[in-house]
Amino acid sequence: AGILTVAVVTKPFVFEGKRRTQAAEEGIERLRECADTVIVIPNQNLFRVADARTTFADAFAMADRVLYAGVGCITDLIVKEGLINLDFADVKSVMRDMGRAMMGTGEASGEGRARTAAEAAIANPLLDEASMTGARGLLVSICGGTDMTLFEVDEAATRIREEVDADADIIVGAIFDQALAGKFRVSVVATGLRKIMDIAQPEQRTA
Repeated sequence: AGILTVAVVTKPFVFEGKRRTQAAEEGIERLRECADTVIVIPNQNLFRVADARTTFADAFAMADRVLYAGVGCITDLIVKEGLINLDFADVKSVMRDMGRAMMGTGEASGEGRARTAAEAAIANPLLDEASMTGARGLLVSICGGTDMTLFEVDEAATRIREEVDADADIIVGAIFDQALAGKFRVSVVATGLRKIMDIAQPEQRTA
């Protein structure tokens, strides 16, 4: 009791049939009842990044990288040296009893790399059909080599903030990784999401 529980799961391909899809949906709903945060990646979304030459193994490797990046986003902020370090209490504050969640990661180099990486993290095509808009919690991991600047950290964090409500609980950490020399990586975990149908849509005006 009292243990922070974050579940990261995948859903079956459509071609696997309705029975498996229904079983997965029911399992995810039960999981939401006992896990603090649940992140879902539908295997069907692999078709968004695959082409006719993508092998079955390569497609699953893409999904694995997204899963790894999301989990690594959480652990790296706690254990790695950085400009802005977090502790476990910070992580719990945005993940405890938050329900639906999404995650994404983006990496870029060259001019404008901070904003490019941030936008790639927001637009990750493998994510479940959920919008970051309306998120109650946001965990942002910004990572780069020793050439990473304070202005770049600010630019990336500001771009991510634009996607959520002003009253969202946002935790930002920035860490160094020598393996990322010349590169800039942004990982995001947005929690407390509403379903798309629950997000208010602008009223349609008639002439």
